[in-house]
Amino acid sequence: MKPSAFVVNTARGGLIDKKTLYGALVNKKIARAALDVLKSEFPGADNSLLQLDNVTLTPHVAWYSETSLENLRTKAAVSKGEIPEGLVNRELIHS
Repeated sequence: MKPSAFVVNTARGGLIDKKTLYGALVNKKIARAALDVLKSEFPGADNSLLQLDNVTLTPHVAWYSETSLENLRTKAAVSKGEIPEGLVNRELIHS
């Protein structure tokens, strides 16, 4: 990766090795990291990433907005046998 690269993880905390990320950030191998998830849901005060200015941590709710909450309540629900609006592979539905 280029030294100007940003690492963003919103998937699973275990995907990124914390020690390797820390080293890359401290040694300026990458510019910044933004993490919505960590391997441990509640990082301790001794978590080395908390000491860095080029790391942004969010509490796994970065998805939240009033619109996304409304969409979660309405679009995820399937009623009356209707096909969900956001379904990608409609051709796979068996009638």
